[in-house]
Amino acid sequence: MFKQSVSIVECFKLYNILYEIKEIFSFNIYNYHNLKDFINTIEDNNVESINSLIIIDKNDSKLLSHKKINTNNIVFFNEFPIRIEKFLDRINTQLIQKKYNYQSKIEIKKYLLNLNSRVISFEKKDLKLTEREIDIILHLNNNNEQSIEKLQNEVWRYSLGLETHTVETHIYRLRKKIKDKFNDENFILSCEDGYKI
Repeated sequence: MFKQSVSIVECFKLYNILYEIKEIFSFNIYNYHNLKDFINTIEDNNVESINSLIIIDKNDSKLLSHKKINTNNIVFFNEFPIRIEKFLDRINTQLIQKKYNYQSKIEIKKYLLNLNSRVISFEKKDLKLTEREIDIILHLNNNNEQSIEKLQNEVWRYSLGLETHTVETHIYRLRKKIKDKFNDENFILSCEDGYKI
């Protein structure tokens, strides 16, 4: 669904070390030579700070007080010497926690989707979803109108030219579940070429 990132600010040596082994990471790493560049990037909305970590070597009031930065996203790299394995474990642990927390409360229209428990909720009502239903919802939510062929290709990984009844059947069943539980007939809408949320 998304790839997390680690932004390394004013720690060029650390960035060089991590860059050399970046192939083993499940996250992206970015280097910022100074705090001002990083803050400018955040303010320009070029960095996804919800699911990222920021590594910096010192406390800085500008960073800690910035409205777009959650202080829980900051890791201070100021304990020397440090074993790289221990430091990577710390990064991975924090990214796993962030991913879990993020996946617990994804807002889609008026609903909260919890990927961890595979439940969609509204006003104290919960509906258990299948993995495929979640894939459909996330795909439609992250894209505008989607044709049946695109859904078939991107959600089911089918090649073009196969029967489209699988997509239509899943959408029909998902709509029915949402309607029965939440009395909502407008969660997934039909459009000229396919569907949208």
